Amino acid sequence: MKALIPGTVIPYAGFDGDVFDLFRPMLRAADGLSLAQVCSITGLEAPCIQNWVKRGFVPHPIKKRYYERQLARILMISALRESMQIERIVQLLALVNGDVESEADDLIEESRLFDMLCRVIRDTETLPLANAQAEESIARVSANYRESRPGDKVRLEEALTVMLYAHLACRLKREADLAYMQLCGG
Repeated sequence: MKALIPGTVIPYAGFDGDVFDLFRPMLRAADGLSLAQVCSITGLEAPCIQNWVKRGFVPHPIKKRYYERQLARILMISALRESMQIERIVQLLALVNGDVESEADDLIEESRLFDMLCRVIRDTETLPLANAQAEESIARVSANYRESRPGDKVRLEEALTVMLYAHLACRLKREADLAYMQLCGG
């Protein structure tokens, strides 16, 4: 499976620079992006993005155009929404950049925050539990399995891989929830 740029349907394709640099030429050339273009980049449905704007999670588009600030916020929410509640994501982003509609209270530009998120995701992909470790562990526990039909063992190992990663995602989500509570003082 190809690694995607977080929050998008776009493959990384070995890009090592700041990820948001890939979007800036599009934003400049088109003087912002249309909702349809944002949907194409993110894989999100238009009503989802419109709902995020309506609920104050994303800055309002300007004359129906999404610029750097809006796109970066959408990408971050999209990247995190599978493992965190959207309300928590928005609160977390507010801890860094305050009011969604104002840049005056921002600690960092939204696009730079997105780049940092992408960098830490990319940097931690090869930390202690690498794919090789998971494969070795799964091979070890399934070593004595005798398949009834050709391909059963492979399917079992693939299912174990999914289960392992789902478990790890839940564990990491619990750790993220704990870190969030500590950050918010709750």
